[in-house]
Amino acid sequence: MRIPRAAARVAVLDPAGSVFMFRYDNEEVGVHWALPGGGLNCYETPRRGAERELCEETGWKDVEAGPTLCLWVHDFTRAGVRVRQREHVFLASGPRRDPFGDLADAHARDGIQRGRWWSPGELSGATEPLWPPQLPELLADVRRSGPPAEPVDLGFVPNTTVRRR
Repeated sequence: MRIPRAAARVAVLDPAGSVFMFRYDNEEVGVHWALPGGGLNCYETPRRGAERELCEETGWKDVEAGPTLCLWVHDFTRAGVRVRQREHVFLASGPRRDPFGDLADAHARDGIQRGRWWSPGELSGATEPLWPPQLPELLADVRRSGPPAEPVDLGFVPNTTVRRR
């Protein structure tokens, strides 16, 4: 049995089209890269939660979530609890910079190992799993045609698409 969890993330793109991601090591799915974000608080909208999480994880207070890129559902274990997470992924633009502030405790609590900017080529050639796995194609479509008119619904993405360590 899995506990339902609502979450939101932000794909922050720099002027050159690179995206910022964090490397996680999760007890169920292992090492993977994911966008800044996380679980929503009670009564929090996905957009507000995405912006709050982005600020908590990066220190960036000046990045606003834009259009919704995609929706997806996936399973993982968080702090020993098996969850089925439904995520909203928003697009945003921002300057290329490192996270700043006192983030060590928040990163340790969430299993964040480090963050980095990924160029489009690096993203499409990633050797470690990306969440969502379709992210390189989704962002390529954004660079080619702009944000989608409606969020792309990826549905449930089973863990078999994520390579375990």
